[in-house]
Amino acid sequence: MAYNFKECNRDQIFLLPPNVREWLPEGDLALFIIDAVAQMDLKAFYQKYRPDGRGQTAYEPSMLLTLLLYAYSVGIRSSRQIERLCERDIAFKVISANQAPDHCTIARFRQENGKGIEKLFTDVLKLCAKAGLIKVGVVALDGTKVAANAALEANRTYGHIEKEVAKMLTEAETKDAEEDKLYGKEKRGDELPDDLRDPESRLKRLQECKKRLEEEAAAEAEEQRTKVEKREAEEAGTGRKKRGRKPNEPDPQPPADAKANVTDPDSRIMKTRSGYVQGYNGQAVVTEAQIIVAAELTNQENDVRQLHPMVKKAQENITALKLKEQEIEIVLADAGYCSDANLEKMDPQGPEHLIATQKDWKQRQAQASAPPPRGRIPQDLSDRERMERKLRTKRGSALYKKRGQIVEPVFGQIKTGRSIKAFMRRGFEACAQEWKLICATHNLLKIWRSAPVMA
Repeated sequence: MAYNFKECNRDQIFLLPPNVREWLPEGDLALFIIDAVAQMDLKAFYQKYRPDGRGQTAYEPSMLLTLLLYAYSVGIRSSRQIERLCERDIAFKVISANQAPDHCTIARFRQENGKGIEKLFTDVLKLCAKAGLIKVGVVALDGTKVAANAALEANRTYGHIEKEVAKMLTEAETKDAEEDKLYGKEKRGDELPDDLRDPESRLKRLQECKKRLEEEAAAEAEEQRTKVEKREAEEAGTGRKKRGRKPNEPDPQPPADAKANVTDPDSRIMKTRSGYVQGYNGQAVVTEAQIIVAAELTNQENDVRQLHPMVKKAQENITALKLKEQEIEIVLADAGYCSDANLEKMDPQGPEHLIATQKDWKQRQAQASAPPPRGRIPQDLSDRERMERKLRTKRGSALYKKRGQIVEPVFGQIKTGRSIKAFMRRGFEACAQEWKLICATHNLLKIWRSAPVMA
């Protein structure tokens, strides 16, 4: 009597399917992304290659792009991990046609094609429109803090940076003088010692930090100068001194304790619910179907200056899709976007805005405790009071409740579902390109889940 088991013979010789696509089931995400990339305009990715076929053989750009899109879609962004999976994972082997590009090739492709990858966001939006997923009557705007590829501990004060820059420049000058004396001005000697071998890149980052702090201090000084001049003009006009503390005289020099990050000088210290993080602020305008129609990155700590630019960008993207009778009618945003300037700047002919005037829990508490307003709107209300009144109406309350249901899950799907909580690249431009890629792959996943096989 023998056990009735399925045989496990690891030495069995058999033929794999001749078509690598047959390794995956129909409707698999990898096959979907292969078909999606085939519909995109990839001219920008081919421009740097010689059309006559000369030179060293290169990997097909469309394959590398598909590989990158699939990897980001499943939450894998390390070029070394992608290289390993091309050797071990069936989906990656299918996408790469059973080839194994090394991690340097993958990382270089992502770096050199940043502009083209950034444009993919619009190409994916076109696919969303083709799939009938874009309905933009109501959209929600929000931001999320994404960690930079830099540590909080890498922040240095302006005083420290200034001393470090001066020290490195002095060391370089001293070393040059020593070598000139030893070898002659026009002759080259041996390489620099270990302690001076890498100062060029570090010095450049330090100088960028120093420049950024000085530019910020100059901008603040100019703003302060405007306040002082305005106050003096008002006092001269009335002949009376204004009450309150007189504004300090502008100082164009940064304070010694002003900080910048020497690893990624463009990143900022951001406050989150779980503490502080060195990073960027990712902005997204999202439809009720959780399709991101506009995605931008900023290094400003709060959201208040992003309201009108983000709504404008979303409108431009929708217009570019040439969808009939599709326009943004209502914009929902939390209290981070509320300011007197933003409320005053709203276009009466543009989309209607519903913006919380206080934190979410306070907003919900106010809506629950006070009855909906009735009667005509008083004429003497300020813009903020009008917004508060609108949010307390039954219509306003019902619409604003959608905000959390629309945009919050999107960030949850990106940061928790795909474990994308930090950027892989450094510098504002590189991170902005990566944010567009992250949002583009979010939209690709939405298309795939709504219709696994594209028409």
